[in-house]
This record gives sequence, structure tokens and C-alpha cells, in this order.
Amino acid sequence: MSETPAWPWYAVQVRAGGEPQVKAALESKGYEVFCPTYLETRKYSDRLKNVHVALFSGYTFCRMEISKRLPVLVTEGVNGIVSFGGVHQPIPEDEIEKIRSAIKSGARTKPWPYLTAGRRIRIQCGSMTGLEGILLKIKGSDHVVLSITMLQRSVCVEIDRSWIQPVL
Repeated sequence: MSETPAWPWYAVQVRAGGEPQVKAALESKGYEVFCPTYLETRKYSDRLKNVHVALFSGYTFCRMEISKRLPVLVTEGVNGIVSFGGVHQPIPEDEIEKIRSAIKSGARTKPWPYLTAGRRIRIQCGSMTGLEGILLKIKGSDHVVLSITMLQRSVCVEIDRSWIQPVL
């Protein structure tokens, strides 16, 4: 019995704020979709409210056979599939898995500016063992920045300094 091939992940550009609706629509069409969120506290005139917001604003990730992309493209709220020079580029599996691992770990995550410089580190224990990223210090706490290179977007995760080792 043969398994269905695991198609590559592609970044699907969506209307800002429309990530949950696009995720639901693509899932209803049978696609595997990854749309990570984080908890953000929003201030209203009369209260504070915690809301789940897309970690990669304006994007969701979808596994697909790119030659059969039309059902994705005609989904309400989809603006397109990320491409360079007119060629759709898949997101490396390991970059998606890094973000999944960070989310599953329960560590606080939030969007972060994409960084190209900084100390690369590897997490050596805990639920994120083996993940590599860039080390930052923010208000006395250590954080690792995990990136989706093609989108030039990153996620910042708070970590314990004892969990990390430098990548040589």
C-alpha cells in the first residue's frame, strides 16, 4: 500500500486578518494548512482583551501539489502564492517544523523582525531540542529567533539560557 506523497509547503498570501477564514476554507477543500497564532493583549476603551492573532500576518502555509494550485488561488481571501521571478517557491520543511516545535513547546511566541545578523544557537534540551536560531537578549531574558527565510519573517521565543549552545 503506497502512501500519499507529502507535498511541499507553500506560503499563501492572504488579506490581513483573513488568516482564520482562509485556513478554514482550505481545510474544507482537503488541504493541510498551518496557520500559527499567538496570544496578544489588545487595549479597548473599556477593557483589555486577549486575542489570538496570526504569527505571520498576511500569510498561511499550505501543503499542495503546485501544478494543481487553482483551488487554492480561487479561495476567498487568497491573494496569491509567494513566488520569486514568477516561480512558486516551497518553504523548506525544516523551517515549518521549527515553528511547529516552538508552538507545541508552549513557550511564549510573538512576531519578530527578520534578522540576518546575530549569534546562531542550538537548543540542547527540552521540547525544542535541536532547533537552531538567533540568540537575543530582551529586557534581561534570553530569546531565540526562528525564521522563515523566504518570507523574511521571524518568530521570537523566550528560552532558558541553560538550554542553549552556540553553533560553530
